[in-house]
Amino acid sequence: MSYFQYEAISRSGETVTGRLEAEEEFKVIERLRGMGLIVTEIKEIKPSPFSTMFKFSPRVKLGDLSLFSRQLAAMLNSGIPLTRALFTLSRQASNATMGQALTEVARNVESGVSFSEALKAYPAIFNNLYTSMISAGEVGGNLEETLGRLALQLQKDKELRDNVRSAMFYPIGVLVFAVIVLMAMLFFLVPIFLGFFPEGVKLPLPTMIIIGLSTLMRRYWYLVLPGLGLLVFGLYRYATSPQGKDRLDRIKFRLPVFGPLIQKTVVARFARIFSTLLSSGIAVVQALEAAGATTDNVLVIEAVKMAGEKIHEGKNIAGPLEESGVFPPMVTQMIKVGEETGDLPVMMDKVAEFYEEEVATLTKGLTALIEPLLMVGVGILVGGMLIALYLPIFTVITQVS
Repeated sequence: MSYFQYEAISRSGETVTGRLEAEEEFKVIERLRGMGLIVTEIKEIKPSPFSTMFKFSPRVKLGDLSLFSRQLAAMLNSGIPLTRALFTLSRQASNATMGQALTEVARNVESGVSFSEALKAYPAIFNNLYTSMISAGEVGGNLEETLGRLALQLQKDKELRDNVRSAMFYPIGVLVFAVIVLMAMLFFLVPIFLGFFPEGVKLPLPTMIIIGLSTLMRRYWYLVLPGLGLLVFGLYRYATSPQGKDRLDRIKFRLPVFGPLIQKTVVARFARIFSTLLSSGIAVVQALEAAGATTDNVLVIEAVKMAGEKIHEGKNIAGPLEESGVFPPMVTQMIKVGEETGDLPVMMDKVAEFYEEEVATLTKGLTALIEPLLMVGVGILVGGMLIALYLPIFTVITQVS
């Protein structure tokens, strides 16, 4: 991605300048034309290698975006004009990347560009879901209400992710600690024990395996460590590839401990976003597909795509989703009731609240369950290695006795 400095003329005849991030120059021109601007000059900004090496742009997090949405909604409700509110929020933004983006957005809006089109210039901050809802709010004349819904949805999404991270953090931390302890023992402890083994004594198989691993790590560490790094990198590339992601997403729901947590998290996120989109006036099929895409799960995306095709044929939403087998029966039944009563956004909001509470409860239970299991596992690993190292010494003592 490169940065391009542009100068353009708005519909009102004013000169607009700014900077956009894109892969190619023609994409910048297309985006500016979509914003209603006539491009007069454009050039690529080429930073020096030194400045690129030490440049750091803080990432805009969900919390920053939620706070911005809530503050902007409050300022618009107070009667403050949009451009003035944007300039004010850009100056007080604690995130430098967010502040710079809001300054450019405010300038574009001031020159006559719509708010949603101005936000589309920063897809890394404002995704398609966000800009689509803003566009619907502008068309419907309820931008303040839409921003409030976005703020709530982003805050709920952040809480959901925090709950999942808290459940994953402890086991990952313990596993990393176990690997560090194992490597330290292979590098430093095993060589000490080698001096205690008498010559000619027959070593047990576990001891021979540990000595072999230690010798391999100490003598050929310059080959083993890069090899492990390449293995991890290869697994990561496969997991992020379309084929690997498809297989991994299908395995996630079937995991013995974390499967239910992952499924409930995906369903809660889908229901919350689907409800928010419907409440903002987005069409059902468009809202369904957008909500499915935000889950980033292949099974859900395929299910909502099939449901969208069935809806175009005249069928309801609940039937195709139920046939997919991805969503729990409670979800499809609530969707069915919502379709019959005409309160689908309300029903999906209730589904989201239920599964968000389920995720919070499940994460606490998983932490309490996994903690003793991991401690026992680490104890078995370290204790087993020590026993394997002491076995030859015990054998010699027994023979002497």
